[in-house]
Amino acid sequence: MEATERSRRRVQSIEVGFRVLRVLRMADGPLPLREIAARAGMPTSKAHLYLVSFVYENMAYQDLQTGYYGLGSFAIQLGLAAIRQLDVVTLASTAMTELRDQTDCAIYLTLWGDRGPCIVAKADGTLQGAFSVRLGYILPLTTSATGFVFLAHLPQYETERALEAQRAYDATRKDAPAPIAEDFAENLEKIRQDGYASTVGMLNRNFAAIAAPVFDYSNRIAATMTLLGPSDYLGRTRQKELRKLLLNATQSVSQRMGAAGAGKDEAQER
Repeated sequence: MEATERSRRRVQSIEVGFRVLRVLRMADGPLPLREIAARAGMPTSKAHLYLVSFVYENMAYQDLQTGYYGLGSFAIQLGLAAIRQLDVVTLASTAMTELRDQTDCAIYLTLWGDRGPCIVAKADGTLQGAFSVRLGYILPLTTSATGFVFLAHLPQYETERALEAQRAYDATRKDAPAPIAEDFAENLEKIRQDGYASTVGMLNRNFAAIAAPVFDYSNRIAATMTLLGPSDYLGRTRQKELRKLLLNATQSVSQRMGAAGAGKDEAQER
């Protein structure tokens, strides 16, 4: 009991100081003392005491000409250190396992590589039967929910090389998929708006997939998480429920990656 109580103890002065740091973090640029105090909800004299200490420790700086305060060099170093420690595969591991347990579907995480989306982690589900999700498998861009998500969120110059390689490969196949439709750009815009992509029977006619992006601190796509299950199981009614669970999982990972405003509200779902 005593150990638990100790773990709940907090240093109030640190928490108050972080109110000042949060103001500096949210600001578009350096702010005057009076504005910082007002936004932090504290007297000017109290905010000044914290800012003096933060300037001393390089968490903040004061412009000698204007007297305004902004985040200092140590704050920048701290942010860069946090970024270096981010590992989307590790951060997504628990979310993938929980999502698999909630849905019984296979869940896999895909990173973008030179040849396209590559599966780097997975959590096998009980509903996938003999269908195997292979680590290292390169997914097609234009016939997979995962590929659609990357196409929707990556700049065209990054995807063009992989698209050309896929077109060249498809040209050698008798069972090559149909070429990209003329309204493909509109489809990608819809994926960006909805926050996910879904396919039925494209890679395997008996399976359906829902994929959603994971964003990093710069709000750039860092990975795609995909839910895969039998097409008859992922019917329209159940797919809405599974889609919500997937978006909750990707939003959670995106937030841990430092993304701002990650995920979609339930009200935005179609």
